[in-house]
Amino acid sequence: MHPIEPKHPARSRLTEAITAAGIALAAFTFAAPAASAAPAAELTPESIDAYMSDLYEASRVPGLAVVVTRDDEVLHTAGYGHDSNGDDITEDTPFRVASVSKSFTAMAVMILAEEGRIALDGPVVDQLPGFDMADERVDEVTVRHLLNQTSGFSDTTIDVVELEDAASLEDYVARLADDSLAADPGSDWAYANPNFNVAARLVEVASGEPFGTFMEERVFAPLGMEHSATRDETVEPGLGYNHLFGLWIPRGTAADGMLDDSGSGGVITTAADMGRWLITQNGQGAQLVSEAGLAEMHTPSAVQDYGMGWGVEPDGTLVHSGNLMSYNAVEWIDPESGHGIAVLTNGAGMTDVAYSAMEGLAAMAKGEAPDKPNGDGLIQIALAALTAVAIALGAAGVIRSRRWAEKHHGRSVWRMGLRLVPVLLPATLFLSYPTLVSLISNGRTVTWPSVCYFALPLTLMLLVAALAGTATAIARLLRLRSVGSAA
Repeated sequence: MHPIEPKHPARSRLTEAITAAGIALAAFTFAAPAASAAPAAELTPESIDAYMSDLYEASRVPGLAVVVTRDDEVLHTAGYGHDSNGDDITEDTPFRVASVSKSFTAMAVMILAEEGRIALDGPVVDQLPGFDMADERVDEVTVRHLLNQTSGFSDTTIDVVELEDAASLEDYVARLADDSLAADPGSDWAYANPNFNVAARLVEVASGEPFGTFMEERVFAPLGMEHSATRDETVEPGLGYNHLFGLWIPRGTAADGMLDDSGSGGVITTAADMGRWLITQNGQGAQLVSEAGLAEMHTPSAVQDYGMGWGVEPDGTLVHSGNLMSYNAVEWIDPESGHGIAVLTNGAGMTDVAYSAMEGLAAMAKGEAPDKPNGDGLIQIALAALTAVAIALGAAGVIRSRRWAEKHHGRSVWRMGLRLVPVLLPATLFLSYPTLVSLISNGRTVTWPSVCYFALPLTLMLLVAALAGTATAIARLLRLRSVGSAA
């Protein structure tokens, strides 16, 4: 993860929103030195490795893998750091890639569309038994709408928390029956995971196979992606990490809607396999669909610069990021130059290291100077400092509560209530924290598990401030009672 508007809608608005809050706190507390740009460098194996090594050292992310392609060749692929088992990261280390999965799901749908088993412009309800919603406009939702994210699906009108418990894609689709649309199909764009999970279920129905099996047989295997899957029973990615005040903590990933075989974010893959994917997406090497089909997936809709699982940039490049609880990933291609970039990390902090790495490498591919590699160290220091300040203020408030009580004893209840409002504001803010972030996330639903993962330092700081303020308020009230009794 601006007024919380990402550089491109394909980038996670949830990450942008929570990270922006941390950056604002850091900017308020510390003045950050300007980052100097590195000299422009030609995109070679040596320059890529030098840049990624610098970024790895600067970010301190536990594990990082990269692949850069040009036309039908891999320019460079490598790993940096370690996984949760202590093994060195290599180009064959599996990572969760979260929403990068959407471009894979779009490919599966396009394969079946070109075989005549899915009608892109046909209503989904006519092709997917069991799909219905409490909104008559659902009859107008087409498969193309799903892949362009213009279906009208939105976190604001769909209970995405309920969907997290779905046991299968079939169950997931059935749970949409009591939800509604936020807009007329085709009239507006909203980033919503249900679009691609419904699309994945459609793949199952149209092909007669489980989604994971179809992906293995019709997408991964033909491209030689031997270390990719849609469930961790097949490929084990290990634990990811979260950054807390300078420490990277290994953590299991909460579900957050990422069920096995999900079309919105279930793919597990490697840097080497992503190289094969980038090559085919640039129209080189093995091809899964026609040239026209590939171009169609890369073409934006009429209402947003978003194709089918790809964000379309003004310069014609395509990008999509994936942000999970403890993993980040990004893919980027330039159809004109034939370059492709994918960066995978097993650490999710207050800044998206994978996306920053991609931006640097993309600049190099264009002959421009990349920004100096960096991480979220400044934000972590700021939030740690604010947490320490909150602890100190809370302790001081409790210690000075008798003096406060003696000073305010005898005043009216409402005036003393007003005096307690400032110390209770942090608790109010904390209790409404996920709701507030949801409001600035452009319709994305933010849950407590979300803010307790990659936003952990900000969440902990707010919690400590809330506890400090609450402790101060309780101490003052107890002291008032004591003073009153003595009087």
